[in-house]
Amino acid sequence: MKKRIGDAFMPADEYGRSLRNGIGVNLLLQDVAPMAEFMRQVLSAELIYADEDFAALAVLGSSVMLHADHTYLDHPLHGVVSGVEARGIGVEIRV
Repeated sequence: MKKRIGDAFMPADEYGRSLRNGIGVNLLLQDVAPMAEFMRQVLSAELIYADEDFAALAVLGSSVMLHADHTYLDHPLHGVVSGVEARGIGVEIRV
């Protein structure tokens, strides 16, 4: 279930095809905004896009995507960690 009203900055499949360099990391977490801000301030990540559901950042030549747990309700790990305080679903590493 998405909380975003309107369209994202580009369709997900188009964004995926645009990723060409390095390793891509997708963090699945409860709240996108605090992690995006942490990465921006502490890791000097470049914020490409952010909303309540998703953020895209570039850091050290790699792509980092942040997805809110609520966008992965059908993910098998959702049931494993749902209700666990201060935890997201997990991480995906894409080469």
